[in-house]
Amino acid sequence: MTVGERAATLAIDADAALTLFVPGVTMGIPMESWPQRHRITVHDYHRMGEIGVFAPDARVELIEGEIIDMAPIGNDHQSIVDQLNRAFVLAVGERAIVRVQGSIRLSQWSEPEPDVALLRPRADFYRGEFALGTDTLLVIEVSDTTLKYDRDIKVPLYARHGVPEAWVVDVNGSALLVYGDLRDGKYERHVVLDRPATVPLTHLPGITIDVGALFAP
Repeated sequence: MTVGERAATLAIDADAALTLFVPGVTMGIPMESWPQRHRITVHDYHRMGEIGVFAPDARVELIEGEIIDMAPIGNDHQSIVDQLNRAFVLAVGERAIVRVQGSIRLSQWSEPEPDVALLRPRADFYRGEFALGTDTLLVIEVSDTTLKYDRDIKVPLYARHGVPEAWVVDVNGSALLVYGDLRDGKYERHVVLDRPATVPLTHLPGITIDVGALFAP
């Protein structure tokens, strides 16, 4: 059984119709919004991992209570993540923690795993508790086969939970999508940079990141 199949066993088809049987009368009552799918909490999610529900090499994340299979990492994706990791580590020094393909806890229902995240410095490197959306300075998603999902699902999710800035690397479009100016749970700034060279870090003044090599032919 795959991870997706395991997750499916935890869900109920919300489009199913409920039929009530009363002696002498049969009533078919469509229930468009019931039964609801069972949402998994972050506690459930981690417990499932502890007891071995997921394969050791499974790549999954929890989004709004649903376990989502993440796309396999191809060469382009991995190369870009590695380049970003090196660029950020060299640039930010002690001013931020660079987390690569690790989780950020946004709520009791969501714990995504951005490809790169900049976290506010902590002496224990978040060993004592999970990093939250408000602990982040920036999250980055590298999108080669998942652009619509990253852009339309994950970016708004980050905004709703206090992540101040998000980037999406559009690998196939050779562009960097920059979201910022967080206000009332939404990003008011959305800029598409075609084959950018350097990009400033809004929440680490004075630091710029050279991203030109990410889009090299």
